[in-house]
Amino acid sequence: MELSSLHLLLTYICTWECDHCFVWGSPEQSGTMTLDMIDRILDQGEELGTVRSIYFEGGEPFLFYAVLLRGVQMANERGFKAGIVSNSYWATDERDALEWLRPFKELVYDLSVSSDLFHADEMMSDEVKHAQAAAKQLGISSGVLSIAQPEDDAISVRGQLPTGESQVMCRGRAVRTLVERFSHHPWEAFDECRFENLVDPGRIHIDPLGHVHICQGISIGNLFQTTLAEICKTYAPEAHPIVGPILEGGPAELVRHYDLPLQESYVDACHLCYLAREMLRPQFPEILAPDQMYGVF
Repeated sequence: MELSSLHLLLTYICTWECDHCFVWGSPEQSGTMTLDMIDRILDQGEELGTVRSIYFEGGEPFLFYAVLLRGVQMANERGFKAGIVSNSYWATDERDALEWLRPFKELVYDLSVSSDLFHADEMMSDEVKHAQAAAKQLGISSGVLSIAQPEDDAISVRGQLPTGESQVMCRGRAVRTLVERFSHHPWEAFDECRFENLVDPGRIHIDPLGHVHICQGISIGNLFQTTLAEICKTYAPEAHPIVGPILEGGPAELVRHYDLPLQESYVDACHLCYLAREMLRPQFPEILAPDQMYGVF
């Protein structure tokens, strides 16, 4: 597995509790990276020799502004390109947004801001408009991440959500809050994972506990216990107890493989996979981790 990008979940804590959130972001969450943790992660990313970019995400990374800023500086000092994903809660007006972003001038190559009807009362919130205007003045490239409502038609995507409107993937909090608003389909239909490259993803997410997520909630190792280089070298997707069955026949095969009880129908492959993983957590506590990814906090 050759990685070109590391996405750091700087914190699980967020200003909001969006219904679609993969990582159960919440003011009640726990888990935030320290500068020492970021240092160790960047050192390991540098050791790989293939990593080009570092993204700081959450939760909401701007909640820990000093750590975020220094983390971005540290990434630049090592020659990485740095990006940030934020909900723009801090951009209360354009002048304020300029002051929040000014220290990141020439340090951040991409600011991705979230705006949709899960985050605000309109598709483009005032905060996002302020953040984008400030970013433009500072020469920081900025794009908007928008998630369509369940009733809307939207683009199916693979991997990292692109700029533009994309559909909800029913994992994380969406499994508790949104599934009744979707049409459901027989479980046998979900015979592949269309959203993540589980063999050679190019990018992975790393959380404050050190878990290396091939998909949110599926850990392939902990880089505070084993180096990222070793995790990448020894990763054998077909032999992984969760990834292996999914590669063989999608979430449907994961259910068959472990003879799990079923509902009659599910929204999408993520919905079936997430519920299957919840049932398998006692069997694979180090892989289907951490608790935060499963709404236990």
